[in-house]
Order: sequence, then structure tokens, then C-alpha cells
Amino acid sequence: MKDLPKKIMVPIDGSENSLRALDYLELMYSRDRNVEVLFFYALPALPPILTEDYAMSQVYWDGLRAVEESNVEMAEKILTDARSAVIKKGFDKDKITTISKRKDISIALGIAQTADNNKVDAILLSRHGRTGLKDFFMGEISSKLLEYCEDYPVWIMGGPVNSRKVLVGVDSSENALRAVAHAGAMLSGTECHVTLFYTKSHIRRFVPLEVLENAPGLEEIWQKKAEEEIAPYMTKAKEMLLKHGLAADNIDIKIIDGSRSVADDILKAAKADNFGTIILGRRGVSKVKEFFIGSVTRKVIQHAVGFTVWVVR
Repeated sequence: MKDLPKKIMVPIDGSENSLRALDYLELMYSRDRNVEVLFFYALPALPPILTEDYAMSQVYWDGLRAVEESNVEMAEKILTDARSAVIKKGFDKDKITTISKRKDISIALGIAQTADNNKVDAILLSRHGRTGLKDFFMGEISSKLLEYCEDYPVWIMGGPVNSRKVLVGVDSSENALRAVAHAGAMLSGTECHVTLFYTKSHIRRFVPLEVLENAPGLEEIWQKKAEEEIAPYMTKAKEMLLKHGLAADNIDIKIIDGSRSVADDILKAAKADNFGTIILGRRGVSKVKEFFIGSVTRKVIQHAVGFTVWVVR
């Protein structure tokens, strides 16, 4: 399959934390420069209470105009510095775009609209921005962005990442396979090592302990059936990665006997084997739809310190 350009949008605010996204791009694409980078900066907007009082003096309006001009200058500097930094890391200057947009709507919606207008492949953002604005890239912003960007994968950095190892959560749903397809498209041409990961749900999620005690062997039968069910999906997922050009030696399959918490299993495996990226689909199979949405996804993002989590529609 032809290696198409990868277009990644990076919202920044000029903080050291937001610029860590550049280090992540360098880590993941050190051997593959077929990447377009779109930097986005949300211009601060003055509160309406300051801008809608038309009885104020000309001196007052001149002051407001000076503030707005300073905001624009700051935006230009932040975007120019980010552009220069990513060029120094070896990315093609002709594939770098910068956009600033006045925050006349929510930051998350502004990011989502800009992503849609520019047809990006993914949005990469840090969990924390400037000191005093720690929620800029966390909490409400990230959750709203996940809500607005149903058509665009969102990559959320939980701090510095030092490993190219990637864990892709797989289950027997089409959404999980779309996550695999996204991984293949965005990791083609790189040196990243991908592990297709499945955690077999513990039967105690469905059957009370008292019942299990009276049914010896039921757990063993359950685990065997669960592995048989996921096997064809794992095979298909690996074939998809190979079709995108990933080397067979860089693809592993790992199936574990899970605990009662899918999120805990994912995080434990990622930490134990030094993964840097976790890729999850938004939704799993209908009968356990919470597998990749709601509490599981939130828990993985919240506790994924030192990982970048890709959430794929």
C-alpha cells in the first residue's frame, strides 16, 4: 500500500508542556518524514463586558486595541517558534502550516472546526498547558474535543513519551478494527513496534462467585471460548497492519487472562512492557459497549502518565 502523507494537527499554547508534542512527533516519525504538521493557536478573547461598553473613552478603546494587537503578536511568535522547532527536528518546512483563530467559541469546538476544515488525520494535544491554565488541554477541553471530533482520532499525551512501542486494544468489533486501520496508516514507514492486545474478561464480570464455586471448570471453558472468539479478529488485525507496510517482525499478538477491570489490564500491560502509545477504539462490541468508551477510556486517559493515548472513532 502506498504510504500517503500523514496530516497531524497540534494545538499549542506556547507552554513547555504543549511543545512536548513536537518531541513525540520526532520520536514516532524519526525515520518517516512524510508528515504534514498543522499548528493551531487559539487567540485569547477579551470578555464582552470589556468590549461592549460603547460609552467608554477613546483612550479606553485604544488600550483594548493594543491588547488585541499584543495577543496577535504573541500568537505569531508562538506559532513561528513551534514551526522553527519542528523544522530543526528534520521535518519538511513546506509541510508545516500555522493557523491562529480568535476564541469566539469554545477552544475545543475551535480545534474541531479547524480539524474538519483542514481534513487532518489526527489531533495531537498535551494534557496540560500553561501554569494556571492546567485545564487548557485536560478535563473539559479534552472530553469536549473527544465529543466534537467523532470523525477524527484524538491523541492525548500524558507527559513525555520515550518508547516507540505501541499497544493496540482489539476486541471483536468493527470499531476496534478501525483503530487498527488507523494505527497501520499512521505508523507505516516508521520503526514502531506494535502489539495487538486483548484482555479476556474475567468471568466474574458476568457470573457471581457463588455460582463459580459450584461450577468447577467453568472459568477454564470461558477462557478457551473467549480466545477462540478473538482469534480471527487478531489474524485480520495483523493482516491489516501488514497491508499498510508494517514489518512482520514489528508486530506481536498478546492475549491475557484479564481481571475484572479492562482499563487496569491495559495500563498494567503498557507499564510492564514499556509501551509509549496506547490505541483504543471509541466503542467495543455492543454487549460490552463500555469496553472502549466511557469509564474505561476515561480511566486509561486519566492514568496514562508517560503514555500517549490515541482514541479512534
